Amino acid sequence: MAIVIHNYRWRLGLATGEPVYDALEARLAAAPAISVPTITLEGDANGAPHPDPTAYRNKFTGRYEHRLIPGGIGHNLPQEAPRAFALAVIDVDRL
Repeated sequence: MAIVIHNYRWRLGLATGEPVYDALEARLAAAPAISVPTITLEGDANGAPHPDPTAYRNKFTGRYEHRLIPGGIGHNLPQEAPRAFALAVIDVDRL
């Protein structure tokens, strides 16, 4: 529980992160293009705030696929749709 709460505080800028990762965080904050094969997933009942997949499609310069997972799936796909999640991990190797 403490780790989860700290993560939310860190993401909101209310707590400090691990200094050893500062350089990596700075690189990621620049939002570089992703060139490796990628499959993004979204549950059809994701109630968390999120952009439409078309808004970030151009960030992927390599082979790319987006999958909408049906069945009342929220935003915790590994737990709520483990089969679809595992299939994406396997399938990305074939892209």
